[in-house]
Amino acid sequence: MFTLQPNRWILAAALAALSFAAPWLLPAQEEGQAPVPATAATPSPIQPTPEQIGDSLSARQRYQAAIAAYAKAPQRTAGIWNKMGIAYQMMFNSRDATRCYRESLKLDPGNPDVLNNLGTIYASQKQYGQADRMYRKALKLDPRSAITLKNLGTNYLAQHKYNKGWQAYQKALAIDPQIFTAHTSPSVENPSDVQERGAMNYYMAAGCARAGYADCAVQYLRLALDEGFTTRKKVLIDSEFASLRSNPAFQQLLAEQSKQ
Repeated sequence: MFTLQPNRWILAAALAALSFAAPWLLPAQEEGQAPVPATAATPSPIQPTPEQIGDSLSARQRYQAAIAAYAKAPQRTAGIWNKMGIAYQMMFNSRDATRCYRESLKLDPGNPDVLNNLGTIYASQKQYGQADRMYRKALKLDPRSAITLKNLGTNYLAQHKYNKGWQAYQKALAIDPQIFTAHTSPSVENPSDVQERGAMNYYMAAGCARAGYADCAVQYLRLALDEGFTTRKKVLIDSEFASLRSNPAFQQLLAEQSKQ
């Protein structure tokens, strides 16, 4: 069942969702634990690299330790700089995250994932023009990046460009129908403008409804209604929510709104 945390703004649906490769996972043995002695029957295990250790730590949300591991790599590649940037951003350290993303782009200027990630930094700082430029550069290199299209859409919503935002969301959904539900990313503070939050939640609800995720749609719609972005009457006539009209949770939500 989809569970929404209403007091957090998920990064791409909330001006950010990072791009990164799936982490390499270490065996169950914890770092610092003495290795099992090798015998004739048990060959010596291959020692993980600093990058692999960092990936494992990052997967367990031990971001400071992951950064320390990445820093021990004999050579900091574009990929390592990007991973360090993600770890810093997950700890809300935008300054060091930006520095790492820029170092990554110096080594690999045409990496759409890093451009997307840098765009999320600008968006979280409300530098929407800069964010837009990063997302568009990324999309020129990878036009079918659903996460970048989603980020671009949210960037539009934050500027009250609702039609453009929804168009970008629709493109993202056409590429990845699950784009609104299944991405792990850092959180950022809620936007200060209630109208921005309401718009984001309303179009997230529409995106979830279109993708067939009723629970997701109802929870985002509840937030949009609570924030005053829309009304019960408008929801009833919006064709984006036609598929929810027989859903008990949707009916209960509207019934609650009629009593207010």
